[in-house]
Amino acid sequence: MSIRGLKKKQPKTFKVKVITVDAEMEFSCEMKWKGKDLFDLVCRALGLRETWFFGLQYTMKGMCTWLKMDKKVLDQEIPKEDPISFHFLAKFYPEKVEEELLQEITQHLFFLQVKKQILDEEIYCSPEATVLLASYAVQAKYGDYDPTFHEPGFLAHDELLPKRVLRQYQLTAEMWEEKITAWYAEHRGIARDEAEMNYLKIAQDLEMYGVNYFPIAQNKNHTDLLLGVDAKGIHIYSINNRFSPNKSFEWSAIRNISYSEKELTIKPLDKKAEVFKFFSSQLKVNKLILQLCIGNHDLFMRRRKVDSIEIQQMKAQAREEKARKKMENQRLAREKQLREEAERAKEELERRLFQLEDEARQANEALLRSQEAAELLAEKAQIAEEEAKLLAQNAAEAEQERQRLEITALKTKEEKRLMEQKMREAELIAVKLVKESDRRAKEAEHLKQDLHEAREAERKAKQKLFDITRLNYPHMVKYPHYLPTDTRDANFDKGSIKLDLKDIDLKRLSFEIERERLDYLEKSKKFEDRLKELKSEIHALKLEEKQSGLYS
Repeated sequence: MSIRGLKKKQPKTFKVKVITVDAEMEFSCEMKWKGKDLFDLVCRALGLRETWFFGLQYTMKGMCTWLKMDKKVLDQEIPKEDPISFHFLAKFYPEKVEEELLQEITQHLFFLQVKKQILDEEIYCSPEATVLLASYAVQAKYGDYDPTFHEPGFLAHDELLPKRVLRQYQLTAEMWEEKITAWYAEHRGIARDEAEMNYLKIAQDLEMYGVNYFPIAQNKNHTDLLLGVDAKGIHIYSINNRFSPNKSFEWSAIRNISYSEKELTIKPLDKKAEVFKFFSSQLKVNKLILQLCIGNHDLFMRRRKVDSIEIQQMKAQAREEKARKKMENQRLAREKQLREEAERAKEELERRLFQLEDEARQANEALLRSQEAAELLAEKAQIAEEEAKLLAQNAAEAEQERQRLEITALKTKEEKRLMEQKMREAELIAVKLVKESDRRAKEAEHLKQDLHEAREAERKAKQKLFDITRLNYPHMVKYPHYLPTDTRDANFDKGSIKLDLKDIDLKRLSFEIERERLDYLEKSKKFEDRLKELKSEIHALKLEEKQSGLYS
């Protein structure tokens, strides 16, 4: 066989890009493949066995459509692009996620899709519930909260809350992170699959969870209602209220659903009940509604039947896997607890070691201080001993000084008595001197008076002699130089003698007076000097008395 023959037998292929919630995959498909062939290939690549929840979705002319499993891929109205893009998404939702989602990969894909729908506001969620859901999403992504590792700002790049909630409350990103972290810290010990399951259990109770909405009208002219299809049945909503349905048809109460062109009819199981008819915008919408209704109804009936062998095996495997994971988680938790306890014990030992080292250091410092204190006390003791000796010596000297002062005090008393006696004598002498001074003053006055009387008598005698001479020798009065010398001498001898005698007495008297005055002044000066000496001696004695009083 030639190489050309081999090339002809190779089937023609086309490229397909399948986008999951968190990844992208590319496949080469044969031209004859049906939708189920591509779908099975994707499920095998993902390791997914619960295939009945999922489908491949594509967008054509602005409308989301699901790839049909029983028709060829290329025969369907798919986008003409290379590669052809499909989204691998959950098409049908379980009634109870905890019971129906068996595989971890199934649970993880549902978690990612529901989380995206809440963040994109396709599913309404209250602000409080969004914070709680965000905390479980953080636990699934980061594991247990560790304040040393998860520092403030570690959620800055994660999208965890719908923009509607962020706009509704004027809170900063740091405040939202603080609220989420407060819940996140309480989820300690929860594994990733448990955190995702807790997320889905909260989300499945939301009014818009798992509902596909389509605009419909009760007549051909107006589109004023919404039709919702979910795992429990069909619901009719007003155009402005997607939470509370105006009317509901459970799958168990529906007998038949059919469509004709744009008209779709729901026949209740109760034949007496009214048949509900409505109109959609186009035929494709009716086909999509019917497709979703058939799939959800089949799953609804399937849940209420005995599980198939495959489902039983999957549930058994899931139980075993959960038990194994539970034991593994318990083992890991125990190991983690033991590791944390060991770390705490290590930290405690390190802290204790540090404390002991600190205590040892303090003890060494205290010992050094004690040694220094002991040396200082020894020096102080030596100094105190020397001071004691010095004080004893000072005490002896003080005792000697006291005795000397006592003797001095006795001497001082005797000297004081003598000085007082001397003072009394000095006072007596002073009184005597005063009296003598008064007497001498009086004598001086008498002498001055006698001197004055003598001079007055002399003057009178000279006047009288002059008068006699003028009467006897008138010419001599005018010309006294013509008077004979002998005559003058003879006549005046007697008077001269008297005058000389008188002058001699006066001079002698004056001399005696002057001499006595000088003696008096000299004695007065000596007496004043003596008085000063007595005062200085008395002052010195008083100082000695004061000092002796201080010493005593």
